[in-house]
Amino acid sequence: MRYNGLGTATLAEHVVQRGEGILASNGAISVQTGTRTGRSPKDRFIVRDQSTADSVDWGSVNQPFNASQFSQLWRRVSTHLDEGESYGGVMHVGAHPIHYQPVHVCTQYAWHQMFARSLFIVPEEFNPRNKPVWQVLSAPDFRCVPERDGTNTEVAIIISVRERKVLIAGVQYAGELKKAMFSVMNYLLPADEILPMHCSSNVDSAGNVALFFGLSGTGKTTLSSDPDCLLIGDDEHGWGEGSVFNFEGGCYAKCINLSRQNEPVIYDAIRFGAIIENVVIDEDTREPDYSDSSLTENTRACYPRSNVEARVPINRAGEPSTIIFLTCDVSGVLPPVSILSRQAAAYHFLSGYTAQIGSTVVGSTEPYSATFSAGFGAAFLPRPARVYAELLVQRLKSFNSQVYLVNTGWIEGAYGTGKRIGIPETRKIIRATRSGEFLHVPTEHLPQLNLTIPKKIQGLDSLITNPRNAWANETDYDAGCRSLIAKFQENFSQFDVSEATISAGPR
Repeated sequence: MRYNGLGTATLAEHVVQRGEGILASNGAISVQTGTRTGRSPKDRFIVRDQSTADSVDWGSVNQPFNASQFSQLWRRVSTHLDEGESYGGVMHVGAHPIHYQPVHVCTQYAWHQMFARSLFIVPEEFNPRNKPVWQVLSAPDFRCVPERDGTNTEVAIIISVRERKVLIAGVQYAGELKKAMFSVMNYLLPADEILPMHCSSNVDSAGNVALFFGLSGTGKTTLSSDPDCLLIGDDEHGWGEGSVFNFEGGCYAKCINLSRQNEPVIYDAIRFGAIIENVVIDEDTREPDYSDSSLTENTRACYPRSNVEARVPINRAGEPSTIIFLTCDVSGVLPPVSILSRQAAAYHFLSGYTAQIGSTVVGSTEPYSATFSAGFGAAFLPRPARVYAELLVQRLKSFNSQVYLVNTGWIEGAYGTGKRIGIPETRKIIRATRSGEFLHVPTEHLPQLNLTIPKKIQGLDSLITNPRNAWANETDYDAGCRSLIAKFQENFSQFDVSEATISAGPR
């Protein structure tokens, strides 16, 4: 039996009645996702056919899948869903009147359908432009057989662009639903000269739009959920002429060590309509313990934008005046904030440097190691990285946006000896970038890192902007700096870009 078009309240009832989850004291549905508490990149594929053969950047990220085997596996999973209870609903991906994609989502679990209703957009009118509809199947209890199905394990996340289908099997982690459709948008939008972005976005009181790029753990969701700003979205957006628009209708926030003091918008959004994943719940009081990471560091809260009072109602806004690249630097080498030229922006966009903090990836064993991810989201980029970098530079030139590199990681020393910069301090830095303060103050150039920094940040007099001066031993800093620069250069050697872009990086 398939239940179609159920609302959030009814789906929540089904979740509890079916034993898929429990009701927490704050009104949210609490679920656990089993052994896989993050994404499974080794099980992600794109069907290779005439439509994708020459346009996808094939390799370890975008693994090819046979079209015939996909069709057979799709039929098996469809039959599996038809034999039991399932849930269906229609939604949009993309809050743009032209550049949206209509989707029909069929899930085996009620809470996955509830997740989809929160993370995708439930429109007042479905598919007004009568576009072909994407079909998404989610069957966590189906187990793939690699010898029969052509998969790597019992899990499969497969995208077929030509057939407009997404197949997710063998995995309970709901993040695969949203990231699969993010990958779809990342493939489709560049053809329309729209930059798809792994970023959050908000609007300040003056109407200025800011984008926050960053990988998991850098503060992308936290910093966009600013009590003094209106939220557009926390994770996935498109940027075209005249508009930044959210792909989603909700947020998917990390909630490890969540507190109302530091992250009031997120904390208060976790109520009825929200889902919390792999958060430890007290058996008696049903109180969530956000400090408990015994199930995973990647604890998550999914909630609709309607749970956030301070939001942009239409889920989109104008072009951004401020763009912030967030990096969690465990080496303690990078300054708290740097002012980037367009070429430097292209360099650091392609680099996508950060550290794995509470990684969203299954099997990550080095949570505080340096990592690079092109576009701050290489795992979701079907096309070559240079395509997205060129679109970024095009948009920067067109709108004259200013880009900053903000370190939300360690200062005064590396991880283990230094300290991590606090959220309140980072918020003050973000506000200074938005006000344009750093464009009118004395600056200093760091020749090795090839970064321009403000000499002082108003309201943060004790924060030393030149990281070398903040270390107890400058010789140790220099060694750490050389090591980080070598990592940047080694990583960047993979890109075929102009000498001007290469020269904008560390030397």
